[in-house]
Amino acid sequence: MTGTNGERSVVIESLVKRFGDFVAVDHISLETRRGEIFGFLGPNGAGKSTTIRMLCGLLTPTEGKALVASYDVARQPERVRQNIGYMSQKFSLYNDLKVIENLRLFAGLYSVPADKLPERIGWALEMANLTGQENLITGTLPGGWKQRLALGCAVLHRPPIIFLDEPTSGVDPISRRQFWDLIHQMAHEGVTVFVTTHYMEEAEYCNRLALIYRGKMVALGTPSELKHKFMKGELLLVECEPLGAAVDVLQHAPGVTDAAVFGNALHLVVPNAEAAIPNVKQYLSDKGVEVHHIEKIRPSLEDVFVSLTTERAAGKENAV
Repeated sequence: MTGTNGERSVVIESLVKRFGDFVAVDHISLETRRGEIFGFLGPNGAGKSTTIRMLCGLLTPTEGKALVASYDVARQPERVRQNIGYMSQKFSLYNDLKVIENLRLFAGLYSVPADKLPERIGWALEMANLTGQENLITGTLPGGWKQRLALGCAVLHRPPIIFLDEPTSGVDPISRRQFWDLIHQMAHEGVTVFVTTHYMEEAEYCNRLALIYRGKMVALGTPSELKHKFMKGELLLVECEPLGAAVDVLQHAPGVTDAAVFGNALHLVVPNAEAAIPNVKQYLSDKGVEVHHIEKIRPSLEDVFVSLTTERAAGKENAV
């Protein structure tokens, strides 16, 4: 699924943002469709938030072009902001106000008509599962509740496009999953959701993803496409000890493209997993590393991202 129809919500053409000599966003091009959950995945400092702020009309691009809801972000930033919802990782709420006061404040900022205000606030409270909690002080809310309130405030005016910048940062796993249920519900209703995250497991919930590294887009596709198309080789899971010594010796092992620690095991990138298993096992044994288990596994998005960024860092990148 890549959206409920062919209508384009966001169109980005060779977008660039420089701060002095530093290039924060480096010629990014992509587009999203109506009803699509589009993920922007990358480490902190990759340029995700800078791109989001340009798309929201909060930063002016240095070069390139971006259309959001058919409006030019550089020339029509006010029209852009009228047609989007925006939620940052800080939630943008006023902690000293009550829940209902935050909702009324944001309804005013988004110019929600007075005759629609009761219905919209009731809808936001129900969506956020905060009905009956209207008079609680926002600053006293648990993280998950505050997160849902921030989303409710951002979509009070029923925008066709929502930008969520690291929206689940700092909340517990259960609240994170509940939040994603809300995102899928809105996308099902035709809202385009553009979300940045550095949580690899969250990225699996997106219809499509752009992987961002040092301001550049290094891959674009569905989670399944990324794992099949962009993984440079096959993957081995190796359970052994000591891990530190194993990583060190594997950096120079013949036939091992990359080795990294994942939890209490290693992930190795090799050209052919079946052929590499006995060779890796023997190599580690010769180096004094005890191998408990070794098998071929399917790559995760994290494996793909590590593979791509390692390749980029080595200067071997090709244009997407």
